[in-house]
Amino acid sequence: RLCLQSLWDFVTAKEALIKSPFFPVLFSFTAYMAFCLPYIALDFLSTRLPNLRKYKIQPQNYPTLGMMVPCIIQSAYHHVVLIFPVTFLHWYWRPVNLPVIAPELPEVLLEVGVCLLLFDFEYFLWHLLHHKVPWLYKTFHKVHHKHVSTFALTTQYSSVWELLSLGFFAAINPVLLRCHPLTEMIFFLVNIWLSVEDHSGYDLPWSTHRLVPFGLYGGAPHHDLHHLKFKSNYAPYFTHWDKLFGTFTES
Repeated sequence: RLCLQSLWDFVTAKEALIKSPFFPVLFSFTAYMAFCLPYIALDFLSTRLPNLRKYKIQPQNYPTLGMMVPCIIQSAYHHVVLIFPVTFLHWYWRPVNLPVIAPELPEVLLEVGVCLLLFDFEYFLWHLLHHKVPWLYKTFHKVHHKHVSTFALTTQYSSVWELLSLGFFAAINPVLLRCHPLTEMIFFLVNIWLSVEDHSGYDLPWSTHRLVPFGLYGGAPHHDLHHLKFKSNYAPYFTHWDKLFGTFTES
C-alpha cells in the first residue's frame, strides 16, 4: 500500500478536477491521444528510416495525413457529443467517492488482470457475433474495418454503437468488482494502451505479446491479421478464446 499511497495522495490533491463531470472525457481523450502520438511519429519516421520500417507489420501500407485527420476528428466528435453526455449522467447518478487510503499493489494487479480478462471475453463474444450476423456487421462494425492495414488512430474509428458498447464493457467491470478508484484509473489506462498497441501496425521488440509467455497474448500481429483476413482472431488481447472456438490464426 505504501508504494501506491504517494501516487494516490497526488491524485486526490486534484480532487476538484476528478470530481468534475468533465474529468472522464478529458482523461479518456488525453490518454488516447498520448498513447497514439509515439506511433504517429513512427508512421512518419519509418517511411524514411529502413531500421524502423522492418517493425511495420504491413510495410507496403503506410497511413497518410489525409487518413489520420478524419480519425482524430471523429474521435474528438464522439468524445464531446457521445461520451461526455453518458459520463455526465453517470456523474449525476453516482457521485465520485475518493477514499483516503490507497489500495495494495497485489490487489491492484489482480483486479486489473481480472478486468482485462473480463473485457477480453465480452469483446470476443460481441466481436464474433457482429462478424457472424451480416446485418450487425454491415450496420455497426463495418466502419471499423475501413482500414485493412491498421494504424494507431484507427483504434477508435468505429460506429457509435461499437464505441458505446465497448465503453460500457470497460466501465462496468471495475464496478462489478468494486475496484478502488485508483485501480479503475489504472485499468482504463492499460486498456486504452493495449487497444492502441493492437491497432498500431507495429511489432516492436518490447511489444506486450513478446513479454507474455506461451503465446497467451496475441498483440498487434494477432489483431492486424484480423483486419487483413476478417474471419479469425476475434479476441482483442488474449488468444485462449480464439483457440477454444477454432477461430485462431497464427500471425
